[in-house]
Amino acid sequence: MIAREWMIAGAVCAMIGVALGAFGAHGLSGWVAPDLLVIWETGARYQMYHAFGMFVVAIVAGQWPQSPASVAGWAFVAGVVLFSGSLYLMTLTGIRLFGAITPLGGVAFIIGWATIGWSAWRGS
Repeated sequence: MIAREWMIAGAVCAMIGVALGAFGAHGLSGWVAPDLLVIWETGARYQMYHAFGMFVVAIVAGQWPQSPASVAGWAFVAGVVLFSGSLYLMTLTGIRLFGAITPLGGVAFIIGWATIGWSAWRGS
């Protein structure tokens, strides 16, 4: 994907993150246990962090079009789905086994940030 598409992806991810964060704060209160609301909030927070990460991908991809920045973007997408998605599922279902998926998303986030660093270091 090109820089413009990563900027759009980041904006959509942030928009959904805000909506899910608000839903957790206002829609789930009283429906799920307080400890599960904390888990939901963690998912929304990390989704927002990585929506902004997609903006960084857009900047890096625009600055260095031949860099592997898009790999970082896809890693962020995978991380949001696996990390935040597993936390959302755990909150909604109460099935703690979904927490076993969460670290895979964390690894994807780490790969994404490492790829951003590599892309900037290479600079071409």
